[in-house]
Amino acid sequence: MPWSIVVQTLLETLRDITPIVVMIGLFQFLVIRRPMPNLRRVLLGFLYVAIGLSLFLLGLEEALFPLGRVMAKQLTDPAFIYGGVEHLAGVVHWPDYGWVYAFAFAIGFSTTIAEPALMAVAMKASQVSGGAIGVWGLRIAVALGVAVGIALGSFRIVTGLPLHYFIIGGYLLVVIQTLFAPRMIIPLAYDSGGVTTSTVTVPLVTALGLGLAETVPGRNVLIDGFGLIAFASLFPMMSVMAYAQLSEFRARRQDGSNDE
Repeated sequence: MPWSIVVQTLLETLRDITPIVVMIGLFQFLVIRRPMPNLRRVLLGFLYVAIGLSLFLLGLEEALFPLGRVMAKQLTDPAFIYGGVEHLAGVVHWPDYGWVYAFAFAIGFSTTIAEPALMAVAMKASQVSGGAIGVWGLRIAVALGVAVGIALGSFRIVTGLPLHYFIIGGYLLVVIQTLFAPRMIIPLAYDSGGVTTSTVTVPLVTALGLGLAETVPGRNVLIDGFGLIAFASLFPMMSVMAYAQLSEFRARRQDGSNDE
């Protein structure tokens, strides 16, 4: 990789985070009117952020985006699906794409488990709940929701069904679940839909959607290639509330057994 690209990415990142530094400085010196504590450490931290974001953006362009597209292309290649027999042009049978759905499920689960934002939320939720919400229980519940959502979103791309049918139906289910889920878990479930769409999940999922739309016959990249992130945000809400409801049901059954 040419060093000019690295330097250009670093300069663009510095440009992008400059407004944050300016706004914090204005509020600190014009509103709060106090010197910023540990100014040297804060500036060093911003430098680390700039370097880290630059390397992350380079990694996206050089590895994650190409990887997602290549995997989608390979899994939808007629030579892979039909064993070298070319499929009828423009005709898509959704059951033939079983490995695409399996890969989408696996990549959704694995990237969510590795998501730093989810780790942070899970640890804080466990702390404030006194251990009532398990760190791994929450992470697995969210990861399963993302995995199911990405698999279903891949099915939508393959079939070409309208996106809004899935999203409207999904949010209707979320509203119904909200009426019956434990009150303690509802805000956390809604937040779980947001923390999944972060640094690890979004690049691979976006690349997967674009790759599928480019390789599945009859699909439009702009219309069908995007929308997978909406599934990744929606289904964790359902899975976390379902996890809480199942936990509550099990606790009630145990209490009933103990009473007997």
